[in-house]
Amino acid sequence: MGVGKASPDQSKEIRDETTPLLPVKAEEEGFHEFNGASFSGAVFNLSTTIVGAGIMALPASIKILGLIPGLLMIVFVALLTEASIDMLVRCSHQGKITSYGWLMGEAYGQWGRIALQASVVINNIGVMIVYMIIIGDVLSGTTSDGIHHRGLLEGWFGAHLWNSRAVVLLVTTLLVFAPLVSFKRLDSLSYTSALSVALAVIFVVITAGIAIIKLIDGTVAMPKLFPELDDLSSIWKLFTAVPVLVTAYICHYNVHSIDNELEDRTKTQPIVRTSLALCSSIYIATSFFAYLLFGDGTLDDVLANFDSDLGIPFSSVFNDVVRVSYAAHVMLVFPIVFFALRLNLDGLLYPTSRHISHDNKRFAIITISLLVVIYTAAIFIPSIWDAFQFTGATAAVLIGFIFPAMVILRDPYGIATKRDKILAVTMIVLAVLSNSVALYSDAMNIFRKKEVA
Repeated sequence: MGVGKASPDQSKEIRDETTPLLPVKAEEEGFHEFNGASFSGAVFNLSTTIVGAGIMALPASIKILGLIPGLLMIVFVALLTEASIDMLVRCSHQGKITSYGWLMGEAYGQWGRIALQASVVINNIGVMIVYMIIIGDVLSGTTSDGIHHRGLLEGWFGAHLWNSRAVVLLVTTLLVFAPLVSFKRLDSLSYTSALSVALAVIFVVITAGIAIIKLIDGTVAMPKLFPELDDLSSIWKLFTAVPVLVTAYICHYNVHSIDNELEDRTKTQPIVRTSLALCSSIYIATSFFAYLLFGDGTLDDVLANFDSDLGIPFSSVFNDVVRVSYAAHVMLVFPIVFFALRLNLDGLLYPTSRHISHDNKRFAIITISLLVVIYTAAIFIPSIWDAFQFTGATAAVLIGFIFPAMVILRDPYGIATKRDKILAVTMIVLAVLSNSVALYSDAMNIFRKKEVA
């Protein structure tokens, strides 16, 4: 189906097939009346979309970049994210557009919409694979550089078949994820959004508390403030942190759904800024204190560091609380990201069919198929760093920076200023160059590992 100046009926079909989460309120046939989301509720929903698994890999990014450049990069990417979302929101409000896919369709036709939906599918599958890997690391343990880090169940009961990675993730999928992703409306998960943010804050507070105690005791080593650049390969390695930082802020596929639920759409931009400020604060605190606590021993998934003696009273208790709280947070974020994945995949496979929420058979088939793919991939992908580098360097950078910049450059509604277009070009150049180098560096690292093996 092409996307252009459509009739009212055609426009309704386009919105249904491309809206990443919920349909517009006026189109929700068969659902109860919805009177609009609150400011705080919208902030929590967007913040939950942002603060997923990316927070766990950020301390490893700081280890690569150094403390000062790493923290500055977190702020820089947050500012770029705010600018890219502002581009989407202004164009959408001007054209009365209700989904990211529809906006891409207006700017670049059917293939623009398809490219956006495919990118959301790739990005969200990658993110949810990371979620499962984290849960596996926390509950069943992980091995890094030949060192095994015990999971909670292994530490409590010893190593057994029933608490192996494959079995634990299978049970989690069947008993936790399957029920949560079976809801057909996102607002059914509204309470879990607030709880998931609270659990992330608990993780940050405990990590900060432990680091401060050890800092006062003088048992924390001086962190590396700047990266060590010994040769060309060490310079290339810096760019491998960029996809992780990009992925940590991707929430663009959810912005229109939140915007559609607001009675006053002028609140969208303040909601975005508030959410980004909240999430950036959490990211900076986590990255700083976790890197301060573990130094050069920081793992790709920092949760795996919480399996040893932290050098404080009740260390084992704090370790368990940190890992349980964040594993629970990831479990609660999973269905929100899954919602967008399912609807965008359905839009790709069945672009002319009625909304998936009205077709139980299609809903069940796509849901089960996606869970199987994500579970299988999480068993065979060894590290969240690998998954983040792939999705961050490909789909995430398209969704977060390149597509919004392309919309502004096409300027279908004549609202772009000269500043907007300069920023858009800059954004595309930075995104393409940094992520190309990151992919090249990752490829070279893979070849080197094979040569060593």
